[in-house]
Amino acid sequence: MITRKAIIEDLKDLTILFNEYRIFYKKDSDLKGATEFLRERISKNDSEIYVCELANEQLAGFTQLYPLFSSTKMKRLWLMNDLYVNAEFRGQGLSILLIERAKQLVIESNACGMYLETGITNEIGNKLYPRIGFTLNKSSNFYEWNYSD
Repeated sequence: MITRKAIIEDLKDLTILFNEYRIFYKKDSDLKGATEFLRERISKNDSEIYVCELANEQLAGFTQLYPLFSSTKMKRLWLMNDLYVNAEFRGQGLSILLIERAKQLVIESNACGMYLETGITNEIGNKLYPRIGFTLNKSSNFYEWNYSD
């Protein structure tokens, strides 16, 4: 298996994974909306999407990162907003491969780091992230304001 940057030809298979990801987070299935959202991200190049491709060319997972900037560090910073591996392929280290590819992006883009957020109840993620080098920031509060859902 390999990790690589998603291309427009991946759109059909990537949409299925993305839709599964949204359903996992209690959103309604919306293949049409997912297709358009991903098409726009890829065509506008305003996010970085990496896929994990199996030997048979099937996509088993993906991660999507968005660029941010740190004013205090005066550098780019990445937000790993999405990470998903199809249930059939979990437990094989694919999440780690995708995260390692995201770390490469941080280095290649001369960024100062990467943020991610996960639910307090995400036991798997909360065990995985510290194990692969992430630290839980206990010194700040994360606030959000939502205009629409």
